[in-house]
Amino acid sequence: MNDTITRLKLGKKEIIIVGTAHISKESVQEVKQIISEEKPDRVCVEIDETRYKTMTEKSSWKNMNITKILKQRKGFLLLSNLILASFQRRLGQELGIRPGEDMMAAIIAAKENNIPFSFCDREIQVTMKRAWYKTGFWGKNKMLAAMLGSIFSNEKLSEEELEELKKKSALHGMLEELANFLPSVKEVLIDERDVFLATKVFEAEGVRIVVVVGAGHVPGMVRHLNALEEGRAEKDLSKINEVPKKGIIAKVLPWFIPLAIIGAIVANFFLRGTDVALDNTLKWIVLNGGLSAIGAIIALAHPLTILLAFAAAPITSLIPVIGVGMFTGLLESVLKKPKVGDFESLHDDLTTIKGAYKNRFIHVLIVFALSSIGSSIGTFLGGIPFFTSLFGG
Repeated sequence: MNDTITRLKLGKKEIIIVGTAHISKESVQEVKQIISEEKPDRVCVEIDETRYKTMTEKSSWKNMNITKILKQRKGFLLLSNLILASFQRRLGQELGIRPGEDMMAAIIAAKENNIPFSFCDREIQVTMKRAWYKTGFWGKNKMLAAMLGSIFSNEKLSEEELEELKKKSALHGMLEELANFLPSVKEVLIDERDVFLATKVFEAEGVRIVVVVGAGHVPGMVRHLNALEEGRAEKDLSKINEVPKKGIIAKVLPWFIPLAIIGAIVANFFLRGTDVALDNTLKWIVLNGGLSAIGAIIALAHPLTILLAFAAAPITSLIPVIGVGMFTGLLESVLKKPKVGDFESLHDDLTTIKGAYKNRFIHVLIVFALSSIGSSIGTFLGGIPFFTSLFGG
């Protein structure tokens, strides 16, 4: 047990960090025991208030409006959050424990011992939005494809892999893999949260504090806590606790590909003639619309949604402020409107392919995602003939 506990003396404060595995039964028992034995002045947990409400208020998911989410262009963000949660939940099922039970155990133990507690993690929405902001157009598609692959995989973990997961947070492990896959977001997903957690703990009231966090956060937190004590780090978290506003380059960049393709289409008509230009335009429509439609087919969308994907993708690809996924998702949500039961079984259904497709709410998001990814690939492949005819001789 002692291997999972780190004790720090920072001035008059004693900080006892318990590094847990979020899907380990042993971690839950350890957390309860340590809080009971140490009798700290305060307990700090690696969870934000929103996630806590989601875990404790079962009805919170019922209040989601899929139409509003898609219109606000938050479909990818919501799906990313759900997949991260389901990934951890599926691993928890293999170990016979609910994800986050160690954090809940810490809160319950604090309440039972009349010890005040604090939510010390950054709001998950801020973390995901910052990661989304730092990820480019193709990076977003890579990230979503990797996440979708994680829920569509039926691969079981070996005993050795399960034992390794018990040594660290499963969610931290997935975020770490995602950060390796997309280095641009590592700072947001891991490093910034280490800083945020450490600063919140450093500023927490009390002389003796027990901190319950995933084991993967401990090394980074210890470094930053020591830096704070020695005056080498700032306490101001405002810079990493807000979603940056898009600069001029970020606003203009999404228009680069559409404008380049439009320019190539026009140039084809003037330089290569009407026949070549029309032939390339037809290829553009077939590849862009076809791949979007194939994505909708893979998502088992309604036939009308598949037709809409084919018709809308070539047009929406040239207008960055909208996307084909918004239209296919909205139509699918009308044709197969989510029911109350879909919200109640949301996380359980996400742990299996069959469940994900059966759940109407998740199904809308899958249709949204796969038709969007298909259109993105089609945008690239469909644009190649225009440029090869201009520069290929």
